[in-house]
Amino acid sequence: QLQLVESGGGLVQPGESLRLSCTASGFTLSDYSVAWFRQGPGKGREGITCMSSGGFKNYYKEGPQGRFIVSRDSANNAHYLQINNLRAGDTAIYYCAARSRRGALCSQFSDNFDSWGRGTQVTVSS
Repeated sequence: QLQLVESGGGLVQPGESLRLSCTASGFTLSDYSVAWFRQGPGKGREGITCMSSGGFKNYYKEGPQGRFIVSRDSANNAHYLQINNLRAGDTAIYYCAARSRRGALCSQFSDNFDSWGRGTQVTVSS
């Protein structure tokens, strides 16, 4: 399994933005498909985005022009999830996940990922 660490969560007001980070050590994150999931209170884990090792971006929650923007920084060995115009319904624990087999395709289903961070809490409240 690959070791991942999320950061950047917090308490924000509706309409604000956050950028979540997913960092890795000991391996090159851009060699793998990396996804962002979230799990709200009393809800199952849902896929938001996934970026393949080739840089192709998949958006599952909203389209590419939506509020969720995925990016990566190879120099810092990190992936990012920008969330704009946050709403109360976005309150959740946000996870990044990777498929540890090089070349594995993206997926919106959590069962297809075997490496997970511990998550970062995002709370949207006025």
